[in-house]
Amino acid sequence: MSLELVVARYNEDLAWLRNIAPQIRVSVYDKNADSPHPGAIRLPNIGREAHTYLHHIVARYDSLAPLTVFCQGKPFDHAFDFRKTLRELAQNPDVENFCWLGHIIDTDDARGLRLFVPWSKNPERSELDIAGFHRALFGVEGPPEYVFRLGAQFAATPQLIRSRPCSFYQHALQVAIDFPHAAHCFERSWGRVFGVCGIDRDWLGARKTVYLKPIRRLEIEDAQTKSTPE
Repeated sequence: MSLELVVARYNEDLAWLRNIAPQIRVSVYDKNADSPHPGAIRLPNIGREAHTYLHHIVARYDSLAPLTVFCQGKPFDHAFDFRKTLRELAQNPDVENFCWLGHIIDTDDARGLRLFVPWSKNPERSELDIAGFHRALFGVEGPPEYVFRLGAQFAATPQLIRSRPCSFYQHALQVAIDFPHAAHCFERSWGRVFGVCGIDRDWLGARKTVYLKPIRRLEIEDAQTKSTPE
């Protein structure tokens, strides 16, 4: 199969998978020991979706699909027409290396002050040490800002993924386990993980937030506050 869908599940209802194109290979990774999804690959409940994605990359490094889509168990909070996107990718999986899947582009700084600190699920208003995460993952200082699409969902080719050695992803997997709030740092950094820009900064200009599709205010608020409970 030319397209594989990697789903990071905790307790989401995956009934929507019954309605995707039959030519898509589905790999569900489940971190809910109390209510696992039938046929899913069991993983320990650590590291959120970043741990799941990196586990898949390490385990399948030499046998990755021609295109892999990585998504959360409920992808629609951040990619409202995810089913349509999957149908289009199944029909034409010709993605140039990497593409984000999500309708909201946003920007955070190296301490998470713009997005993470005021986040409704961060009542302690703790900072997100993206700068320290960048040093831990890449061994160098990172940029002052990180531009990304909300939701940590994307598609990538095996050629792009294998442009870095498997040892890099093994190290990244350990970072996903050990570094505080690593999944939120990865969400802001997946393009950099694969060594691509992902978002045209010239097109973005001075904007910090861009809504790529018209959505209701309630959907915007949901997309900015929901995440997989792990």
